[in-house]
Amino acid sequence: MHADLSRITHRPERHYSAVVAQQGRVQLDADANEQTAIQLFQARTLAADLIGAHGGPHGATGFKIDLRGGPHELDDLVIGGGRYYVDGILCDATRPRPGTPVPTATAPKKEGGEDEEEADGDAPTLPAVSETWTYWDQPDGHRDPERPGDRLPSQFPYLVYLKVWERLVTAAEDPALREVALGAALPDTAARAKVVWQVLPLPASELGLDGDNPPADDIRTAFDRWARQAAAPGCRLAARSERPDHADDDPCLVAPEARYRGPENQLYRVEVHEGGTAKDATFKWSRENGSPTFPVDELDGTWVQLASLANDDKLSLHVGDWVEFVDTGYASRGEAAPLLRVAEVDLPGRRVRLSDEPAPGVGRRPELHPFLRRWDHQEAGRKTVRRGDRPGRLRHGAVPVEEGGWLPLEDGVEVYFETGGSYRTGDFWLIPARTATGGVEWPTDRARRPLLQHPSGIVVHHAPLAWVHGEQAVPDLRFAFRPLATGIQAADAAQPQGAGGVGTLSTGAAGGAGPKQPRSQTTAEAEAQVDEQGVAD
Repeated sequence: MHADLSRITHRPERHYSAVVAQQGRVQLDADANEQTAIQLFQARTLAADLIGAHGGPHGATGFKIDLRGGPHELDDLVIGGGRYYVDGILCDATRPRPGTPVPTATAPKKEGGEDEEEADGDAPTLPAVSETWTYWDQPDGHRDPERPGDRLPSQFPYLVYLKVWERLVTAAEDPALREVALGAALPDTAARAKVVWQVLPLPASELGLDGDNPPADDIRTAFDRWARQAAAPGCRLAARSERPDHADDDPCLVAPEARYRGPENQLYRVEVHEGGTAKDATFKWSRENGSPTFPVDELDGTWVQLASLANDDKLSLHVGDWVEFVDTGYASRGEAAPLLRVAEVDLPGRRVRLSDEPAPGVGRRPELHPFLRRWDHQEAGRKTVRRGDRPGRLRHGAVPVEEGGWLPLEDGVEVYFETGGSYRTGDFWLIPARTATGGVEWPTDRARRPLLQHPSGIVVHHAPLAWVHGEQAVPDLRFAFRPLATGIQAADAAQPQGAGGVGTLSTGAAGGAGPKQPRSQTTAEAEAQVDEQGVAD
């Protein structure tokens, strides 16, 4: 999550059940965020334990798939509304209904009582609004018919599945999150975590199944095997802080023995940019967890008009900075377009000139809320890093991955990529650096050797929806569950009888063998018993 955080402290393996605030203590974002993470973990674990890997409520099970043929190989899928749980995460496919606007003023009537015709002719007829999503207009799919890779497979059979993950949304992407009463000079407040779902196709060849219509259990088994492999992390990283060789050159900045030489506390983010094996993969890093963002008002070639520049010079843009052009579609698709360098800054005009135009399809649609995200790595020779420059140049603006050795970031912070890794765009690690300790917070063994860690995210979940093997053949692969609640038995219903049976009560003396009456009675039965015995038991 590219948020302005101090650190992430939630550790499920420690089995904490709540964060307990203490009086007179400093309030930290990490504590509040950990409480939210604990509650989400408990709720989703419970849902997954009860529901299973995936399923929807009976009568409201969402994501029913129907095939809709289209011209020129542009088939479409109709996505039924409702709810579905994937690994305990709620996904809602219900399409919101549009609001009702205030009606326009009524045209004046003629003297004869008939309405006058509108001056501009008949009122325009609004197009009908669909009550369901489709493959092409699903809210976070951002599929493009002009891209052949986005189209549905032209050959049957193929599987339709649900892909689910979470991403962060800030005021740069959703301006409604900002409280305008605080003024434009103040930063935004809290961000939001959003569940993103996408309905995607998977060719049958990826599952290794024979035949056009194998049994549903075989399809689910093959898909589960594919999903585990797709979600499993394929790389690991370690981090440490080492006192630079030239630390004696600036002894007055930090403590002489400090390994981390930065003047401030930071949360470093190391994120994979282009995926693949080590020879193809690249990464980028930020000392602010990738949180410095700049909403874009207009794009004109290489010039970008920004809504604002940061008031803090440390968080602003400078010539030579590397930025990523992002919008909602780009973030949802998990793409890796080339990073761009800031070539010129026009402070009075709130404009910056980039080294090249953004990738096609990114930043051109204002409704997708484009913005620039600043990264802090630099090309070798442009900025001195604390452990010295590494040979080689950046690749498409990102740092090439080098496995099996310690790579310097800055100020004594170093990272190590394990050999033989397989990298995915968006995989990231967080490294808190603290001036109080003069080091970074990273797990170590008893000998204080840094431990290799899988990425902190992105965690992706999958569920099969349908098997498409013909124009009118879409077998359903979803699961449904019924509510656990049942009706309460009526008070006058017959109760089980028998000595010591549940639901019976002895009315005799203690230790006696008197008659036994039902524990629950109606009012009429109780009154009859009083009239007969003279007293109430």
